[in-house]
Amino acid sequence: MWLLDKMLKALIRKGRLVLTDYDGRQYTYGDPAAEALYVRLTDKGAAFHIARDPRIGAGEAYMDGRLVIEPPHDIRDFILFVMSQGDGGKVRPRNPLRRLADRIGSKLDQNNYRARAARNVEHHYDLTRRFYELFLDADRQYTMALWRDPNGTLEQAQLEKKALIAAKLRIQPGMRVLDIGSGWGGFALFLNKHYGCEVLGVSLAPDQVRFAQERAEAAGVADKVRFELIDYRDVSQTFDRIASIGMFEHVGLANYDEYFSKCYDLLADDGVMLTHTIGRLKGSGGTDKWNRKYIFPGHYLPTSSQMASSLERTGWDIADLEVLRYHYAYTLAEWYRRTTLHRAEIEELYDARFFRMWQFYLAGGEQGFRHGQLVNYQFQTAKRRDALPITREYIEAEAVRLVSADVAPEWHLAPKAAE
Repeated sequence: MWLLDKMLKALIRKGRLVLTDYDGRQYTYGDPAAEALYVRLTDKGAAFHIARDPRIGAGEAYMDGRLVIEPPHDIRDFILFVMSQGDGGKVRPRNPLRRLADRIGSKLDQNNYRARAARNVEHHYDLTRRFYELFLDADRQYTMALWRDPNGTLEQAQLEKKALIAAKLRIQPGMRVLDIGSGWGGFALFLNKHYGCEVLGVSLAPDQVRFAQERAEAAGVADKVRFELIDYRDVSQTFDRIASIGMFEHVGLANYDEYFSKCYDLLADDGVMLTHTIGRLKGSGGTDKWNRKYIFPGHYLPTSSQMASSLERTGWDIADLEVLRYHYAYTLAEWYRRTTLHRAEIEELYDARFFRMWQFYLAGGEQGFRHGQLVNYQFQTAKRRDALPITREYIEAEAVRLVSADVAPEWHLAPKAAE
């Protein structure tokens, strides 16, 4: 306990944390007059497991029931509390060998050759359909929503996101669109609904592809909207527009030039591409160790300079770059709320450890957008400078038109969640 005690004394400067060790001894950190957040360790080795590498140890301790957050607080409260301390609550490894090992491990983890890329995607995205229904919006958008109203619904915010991206693509009827990492098909169907365009969605998640194709068939547009289980590197047709929403995080830094070169080859000369990705405002180095191990193996979050440099090397013109800051924090908070509402069903689908892992993932992601360096980037790129208007007014005008022409569906599980 001495090592964890030393770390927490140095870390906690705001608020008050009260920790009870497995033997009943109590430790208090921060402001004695502040409202306390109480946590408890359940076994003798928990403190050392956390202290020796907090970046992964805290999450594992919570998943395994060795770290318990006492009501009325929960793990989200604990994570946001710790990470709101100075310097974003970061605890960096002091051992230079460990830092080196982390960097090497992160680089090796990004070696996304075809077979490994497929395994990494299936690890996360081929969980049961029912599970994702329990916390996503009715259209199953599993990327940042756009919260024009922070007090609005997730459904409306996801509609706003789709509309903004579609507006930036500047699609015309009859165009052919490639949707890389097409998820459960919602964006491809949205484009076809509003523009009548043909869309090919490609993904490495088998059940996502099956479900998306089922949606296209149910909507009667399977002749226009198709989904294939294929690596983007194996696509051979030419397209007028390319959308990449929430896929670029899985490419890996070493593969950026290959990715953008391939997309360049797939796009018509007067085409436009929109890349929507989580990124970092600054900094470099490895990705989060806990997320690499348990949630997104092979992922890497870029800085804008890393993306821009690769785009420049591969021949693209950057037409527009938008930095979206707190939107994913709001999105993750709502996913966390819906996940927690369905704790019993999630534990029945999987188990209590999985439920706690998912809580930790969502709350940890939220803190990264609230207190850390995480943002979303939208890069609009083209082969020719004259492919797009010279001012941005068309983007907002088209996004407003699309939202007005659509209606955000209600969350299909809202009545049950309210019980």
